[in-house]
Amino acid sequence: MISRLGGVRISDLADVRAARPEAIAEAAARRERRDAPPGASGRLMIIAADHPARGALGAGGDPVAMADRADLLDRLCVALDRPGVDGVLGTPDVLEDLMLLGVLDGRLAIGSMNRGGLAGTSFEIDDRFTAYDADAIAAARLDGGKMLLRVDDADPATARTLEGCAHAVSALARHRLMAMVEPFVAHRIEGRVRNLLTPEAMIRAVSVASGLGVTSAYTWLKVPVVPEMERVMAATTLPALLLGGEVAGDPRAVRDGWRRAMRIPGVKGLVVGRSLLYPPDGDVRGAVDAAVEVL
Repeated sequence: MISRLGGVRISDLADVRAARPEAIAEAAARRERRDAPPGASGRLMIIAADHPARGALGAGGDPVAMADRADLLDRLCVALDRPGVDGVLGTPDVLEDLMLLGVLDGRLAIGSMNRGGLAGTSFEIDDRFTAYDADAIAAARLDGGKMLLRVDDADPATARTLEGCAHAVSALARHRLMAMVEPFVAHRIEGRVRNLLTPEAMIRAVSVASGLGVTSAYTWLKVPVVPEMERVMAATTLPALLLGGEVAGDPRAVRDGWRRAMRIPGVKGLVVGRSLLYPPDGDVRGAVDAAVEVL
């Protein structure tokens, strides 16, 4: 395990938080940010780590793979240290730990915003904004905010989530910060929410997400790789990042899908979490390097 980074040990985080809570704001204030907008440097490689706040702790065959916070932070530190990795996406608790560890200098930091639709619950589609809001993202000197939008025609809670995401897109734009929207069409199968990953469903989801807010100037999309990606990306002129999804048994097949989708002009990079942080062979460095090679 990486024991010390930037003057704070992972094992000391709880003590620092208890004795000096203001250390978090101090770390945010001194973090070295990139001067240019996120897309100015070319294709992006972002590590996603916002799953635990929605109660989604599983990776591969382990239902609690992400439950050990020290282990998760260690994996994130390894990933962020690899060449070609641009930054991280996380909830306040995760990003603040990484700031205290001093590993976010020169990296993009994207705050995850609506984590209220806890995985497996009856209210999962009601993705309320329970983490960052746009003002907090700006105050913490982050580089943007991410929101999840699942459109379920049979669940009235979809309307509240749509409205919340629209407000967040507008508020982030007022701060000139990236709004990363992850859209799906979803429905319930035997009581559990499932995303529809057909071209037609994703075309509809992308079309809805593209029109959120008072301006789309700062909006990016976070989309899965599905069949006929050219048709999906033809539904919008907004830049898009590909998501990684579940840990796959054949990482090479997943990377081949990324590589094919990366040829589409609107695709600008990857946002990948569990499949890189918890690869089947346990080699985080190797998994991250292989994903960067796709770019």
